[in-house]
Amino acid sequence: MTTSPPASPAGTRAVVHLVRHGEVHNPAGLLYGRLPDYHLSELGRAMAGLVAEDLRSRDVVHLRCSPLERAQETIEPLAEALGLPVTTDDRVVEADNQLQGLKVTASALARNPKTWWLFRNALRPTWGEPYREIVARMRLAVRDAAAAAAGHEAVIVSHQLPIWMARCDAEGRRLFHDPRRRECRLASITSVTLVDGRVSAVAYREPAAALYSAPVPKKFVAGS
Repeated sequence: MTTSPPASPAGTRAVVHLVRHGEVHNPAGLLYGRLPDYHLSELGRAMAGLVAEDLRSRDVVHLRCSPLERAQETIEPLAEALGLPVTTDDRVVEADNQLQGLKVTASALARNPKTWWLFRNALRPTWGEPYREIVARMRLAVRDAAAAAAGHEAVIVSHQLPIWMARCDAEGRRLFHDPRRRECRLASITSVTLVDGRVSAVAYREPAAALYSAPVPKKFVAGS
């Protein structure tokens, strides 16, 4: 972890691309969370290649990444294409979750009474890292990436929930949400533009959409 750079000078513009990692090899279908040794599948590596193709022509001067293997493997093709070092940032790691290592389906959870107490407050949520804590760490990581790339662009490879929380924060959405409606598919790119340190625009795209086995979902309507 490196020392945080100073805040971007006034009047500067920066774009921070928040990239979700590619598909993970997970034959047991577990919620792997922060568990070690979960690597990209062959399809996931192909997704990482498409992300690199999408971003290599952009004005990217700074790369940072979650410490987990699937994120590190996703950023590798881009780092190689751009010839840039990667800063490992613990603040963009997957959200902590007390259900990691388990199968998280309605039927599996119903058969495991030990997990029921974890769902006593969905607003917090009580089964994992509080949404506000995720927002706080992602906000700082995005700020530092923008400062490191002042006048240019940066890439952060992270995970679905942290990226969605960062987007909710940037767009002023409520943090409580239906996880099934997150617009953050595998190897997707959520781009946050900051001017004078303030968010001026948020965009979303899916460079690996052609590799998805299911139809690409409709975009959210802004503010929904």
